Amino acid sequence: MNEKALAFWSRALKTLETAERLLEFDPDSSASRTYYSAFYAVSALFALRGELFSKHSAIEHAVHAELVKTGAWPKEVGEAFSFLRGLRQKGDYGVGDHVSVTNAQKALQSARRILRTVHQAHPELFPLPPEKS
Repeated sequence: MNEKALAFWSRALKTLETAERLLEFDPDSSASRTYYSAFYAVSALFALRGELFSKHSAIEHAVHAELVKTGAWPKEVGEAFSFLRGLRQKGDYGVGDHVSVTNAQKALQSARRILRTVHQAHPELFPLPPEKS
């Protein structure tokens, strides 16, 4: 078992939960946390391969080059990752330009799709939390 992969996955789930809690109160922070949820989930998948990334641009490139371009992931999932990265930039660094609640909700949907995609690759290692009603 890959301890780094499991640690990344645990952070992905916890960070998604945090993003959900921040949605209505602070959409900027919610969008940032949502991106990090996807970042950690993708990092978990790459950690299984022994690949670790220290730059956000490098992991985004790997998503597109190693997962989307090879057909392992649908193009829309790669686009979702890029959307989250862009929204995180706005949420963390946008001065006077904020993430709307609507875009923060879209970000949560995108992150959930990415987590489901990672889960489907290794369901025995990366369990999803129960759906909230």
